[in-house]
Amino acid sequence: MKEVGNIAAGLDGSVWWMRRPAPRYTHRHDEPEINLVTRGHATYVLSDRRYDLRKNTQVWLFADQEHVLLDESPDFQMFILIFRRSLVQQLCTTERTRPLLETNPKGELCKLLNDESAAQLVALFKQLHDAKHDPARFNAGIAYALLAAWDAQLSADQVLGQDVHPAVERAARIIQAEPEPISLDQIAEQVGLSASRLSRLFHQQAGVSLVEFRQRQTLQRFFRLFGDGRKKTMTAAALEAGFGSYPQFHRVCKQLTGKTPAQYRREVMINRPD
Repeated sequence: MKEVGNIAAGLDGSVWWMRRPAPRYTHRHDEPEINLVTRGHATYVLSDRRYDLRKNTQVWLFADQEHVLLDESPDFQMFILIFRRSLVQQLCTTERTRPLLETNPKGELCKLLNDESAAQLVALFKQLHDAKHDPARFNAGIAYALLAAWDAQLSADQVLGQDVHPAVERAARIIQAEPEPISLDQIAEQVGLSASRLSRLFHQQAGVSLVEFRQRQTLQRFFRLFGDGRKKTMTAAALEAGFGSYPQFHRVCKQLTGKTPAQYRREVMINRPD
């Protein structure tokens, strides 16, 4: 999967329309990032906080904040904007914008925007997406987008997020870090809880069962291994990802996405606006 944090030479940032499985591994990057949800819903864990994302939710992410998308609905879509630090340093010269210079600023960084603010940003982000091959126009636009999105964030009233138990966060990291599926008993032992206690707590706080979360990780591993299908068959990639058989893989894919593997790749794994 192509890393969304890449910024092309000559551009001050990047704009992505995320309509395929988002990165499920815990990750961070040096540049400030915006996620603006346009459709569906998802669950984010940012450091030790859980966020339930839905349409019009805007999330700001910074260099010292590890984050991972735990779960999303089949129709989940969002814009992702990445900004070069040099651009941020150039633009953020006032008290209002100074938090954008920090690597882990304080304050509420996940808010629900009102319909008007969200619609204005979506229209702007779509224009930026279409201007990626015109560096002068793109760079002028992304500078404005940075300030406009931050202004919308500060103006929004509805704050989202709740604390997550350290064991839940650690369990998610363990599952994401393991190259192969790991048993529930092994995870529970590493986080210091019983398997039953961890399962209940994970479901309550992550919004998805531990079993389903592990299945989703294995499914994402399959898509990364399978790629464009030129190097591996679906069966080979499914077995390497950790599924016991192709029928099990097919069943899990249909259960979690509502589509067969072939349908999901064809209809969902694209990265462009309508």
